[in-house]
Amino acid sequence: MKKSTLGLAVIAAIPMFSSVQVLAADEAAKSIEKIQVTGSRIKRSDMETASPVTLIGADEIKASGATSVDSVLQQMTATGGAMTNPGVNNGSGGGASIDLRGLGSQRTLVLVNGRRMINSGTGAASTVDLNTIPVSMIKQIEVLKDGASAVYGTDAVAGVVNIILKNDFEGLDLNVNTAMTSKHDASETSIDFTLGTTFDKGNMVFGIQYTDRGEASQGDRGFSSCPLFEGENGLFCGGSSFSEGGHIYNVNTANIINDKGEIEKQGVADDAGLSGLGGNLHRYTDENDAYNYASKSYLYTPMERLNITGLGNYELNDDTMLFSEFTYTKRWSEQKLAPQPINFGFKYTEDMGDSLLSQTYDKRQVVNGAFVKDANDNYVTTPTNYAYGDEISYRRRMAESGTRDLSQTVDTVRVVVGAEGIIGDYSWDASANFGRNDSVDKMSNLHNVSAITEDLAAGTFKPLNEASWSQENIQDYIYTEQNSGGSQLFILAASLSGEMFELPAGYAAFAAGVERRQEKAWYNPDSIAAQGLGNDPRVDPTSGGFDVNEAYVEFALPLLSELPFAEYVELSAAIRAFDYSTFGSDETWKLGFTWKANDELMFRGVRSTAFRAPTVDELYSGNAPSYEQVKYPGADSQAEVTVGGNQNLTPEEADTLTFGVVYEPQWFEGFSMTVDYYDIEIENAISTYNNQFVVDQCIGNSNSSSNELCASTGAILQADGRIVFNNQLRNIGSEKTSGIDLNLKYSFDALGLSWRAGLDTTYLDEYVVDTGAVVDYAGYITGGAGSYADIKSNFNLIVKGDNWDATYEARYIAGLDSFACIDGETCYAPSTPSVVYHDISGSYLINDTVTLSAGVNNLFDKEPPYYSGNNDSNTDPYTFDTLGRRLFAGVNVKF
Repeated sequence: MKKSTLGLAVIAAIPMFSSVQVLAADEAAKSIEKIQVTGSRIKRSDMETASPVTLIGADEIKASGATSVDSVLQQMTATGGAMTNPGVNNGSGGGASIDLRGLGSQRTLVLVNGRRMINSGTGAASTVDLNTIPVSMIKQIEVLKDGASAVYGTDAVAGVVNIILKNDFEGLDLNVNTAMTSKHDASETSIDFTLGTTFDKGNMVFGIQYTDRGEASQGDRGFSSCPLFEGENGLFCGGSSFSEGGHIYNVNTANIINDKGEIEKQGVADDAGLSGLGGNLHRYTDENDAYNYASKSYLYTPMERLNITGLGNYELNDDTMLFSEFTYTKRWSEQKLAPQPINFGFKYTEDMGDSLLSQTYDKRQVVNGAFVKDANDNYVTTPTNYAYGDEISYRRRMAESGTRDLSQTVDTVRVVVGAEGIIGDYSWDASANFGRNDSVDKMSNLHNVSAITEDLAAGTFKPLNEASWSQENIQDYIYTEQNSGGSQLFILAASLSGEMFELPAGYAAFAAGVERRQEKAWYNPDSIAAQGLGNDPRVDPTSGGFDVNEAYVEFALPLLSELPFAEYVELSAAIRAFDYSTFGSDETWKLGFTWKANDELMFRGVRSTAFRAPTVDELYSGNAPSYEQVKYPGADSQAEVTVGGNQNLTPEEADTLTFGVVYEPQWFEGFSMTVDYYDIEIENAISTYNNQFVVDQCIGNSNSSSNELCASTGAILQADGRIVFNNQLRNIGSEKTSGIDLNLKYSFDALGLSWRAGLDTTYLDEYVVDTGAVVDYAGYITGGAGSYADIKSNFNLIVKGDNWDATYEARYIAGLDSFACIDGETCYAPSTPSVVYHDISGSYLINDTVTLSAGVNNLFDKEPPYYSGNNDSNTDPYTFDTLGRRLFAGVNVKF
């Protein structure tokens, strides 16, 4: 089979994030050895397949100054949503993830050398932590932007990230890298070395990388030094109603007539309450009494990480090769949150003193069993003095105890052993893949609220006496929460591939295989959290597992060759059958084609089904509280939502379609273009109800008692103003996304130098999610789920001399509308402007042994934009760079 001029030309120049399907030109040209391409199990001599694949080389990674692979992958234009990274302080657990198409990290399959990576992180992890993969050992990364369940099984709904390690390295490679911001914080140091040797029967590669990443504080940046609130006069520094000095509400109870005409007692907090800030009780206001929780929080989280990697191959005989892979990662990571907010209720009694008797609250008037409203639909209230016997709701920010300091210690190990070889005209391989992840996470300076309320009931704790809250007095109530968890993976796999028979256009090829996979995961919460003795509801443990047997077969059938407008046409097909112990059996399939019209033009397309089986965490995770942003008049902005797993979950099912064109005109030497359309539809999606939708349907709705949604969630508005409901995982949703990927690249020589330019752009047409409410997120930025920009684009220009090179990159994110303002509500900042980040880097080869490199990311120190309904740091750390200008430098020594 002749290798087309198009195929060789497409690989001639690969800028960063180029959407091509090929390896480096020199490797392809010097050998016709058949190898696998991500997205297919069939070994090929021609790298062109039906699916779009983006290649990221080791040189591009080094030019970015990255010491973690997430910082490279998350800049791809095909990514979106909420990808955890060092800028995410609250809830990240120190992990790092990749989210293709914004469909969720759980729908992107991560492979290492073509085999599954163990899910890793804290607790019963359900995604791969990219910290477990050392940058220093990466040979290249292949990103398949297409559904591939028929080839790889579960999780490959949005695509596949295949990280290929250096398994044929010879010599010694030593790197020392350092970085910090122009504000002299978030410093980072990384040291790694790779040692490889080749002998008569095989080779071995060994590598170690140590990374130490420092922190930056939200208080050290003007845009994040305090939480910005929107008032009549614009923005002001606000904060949490859990304030220093205590925040007191009178819970006004009244007998009123409910929706059914029945008389019932209801409790309401009638006004903003009293603040004890400064030692004197006064009416609470957001402007003067809200707690600035931002100043104590991290803007960029610290971490230490140790990666150890070993790869080996040994030729047992002329037809059989043994291979092994070993990776071990130990991660120490930290986050910092403001002091803990606590709340409880009590009855005001004489032994608590008379400090409240002179204070007033606004009591709602009740007439004929109903609250009275005025002409403007506001409740009519009467100033009323607090009195003994009143039911008090008490909130407090425990500043006396200090910040909540979170830490994680995570160990992840992966071992692969196997053999591969040739039997006649067929290739075979068999392997065992074992992975285990163990974690311990802690949070210090928490408070046993149950013990506080017990002492309050016994009369030994006086909440209205400020002396009771001194650091000395509350020391006995402080504890450190410690949780443990982990996951384990074991896979036995075998495959066979080769050519079946000859057709007029070439040989028909196949690949077939079987796999058995076992997974289990667990999470053991702290004993106080498990009993619900802290400030939050109880947290249940997680424990469970499943096993699956799978078989697949894939075909590549050449249909036409060397004909007018049909230089080569191939049809590909694959089917995978699977049987899970948790839900039963099913199958998924793929059909694809490549049509090379001539040396300049190729068409390609894939139609497939994909699936994602529920993870152990989704099936068996225990109930736990989560505090989610909602809007309801007079209610807290954070609802207390119970989240957890569901053993009755069934797999998600997806239909995917990609269609593309590759064009490399002979009349424009060095230029090539790819355009790919994608469409992904997910049914039976594992999701939770939209939290705001639950509030809208169930709080203050006269028909809520007969509403199935409200009955299943149990949504109520409590007397203290907090909305509470259950929102466990269910197969309730559907998601659909579509768009276009465009890649242009041009290589040329000028001024005695070699130049490469590339432009990678993704246009998002729609991302429609139905979880009760139907929402198209395209063009929106959210308050917790990241953003979905209509257009993201990366421009890359590389110039090389004899002993130096320089790189310039511009990263563009189109302007976004705030999802919090979607209902027409008046917002101070309903949108974000378009943002462009500029990065430069370069390297200089001193001699054959030593190379120096340096660069600047976010060259012009672009601040992240503020928008109404923001996530954290008054912006979105999932989307925007929060650090500002970052300088890095390094030295590489090779022997």
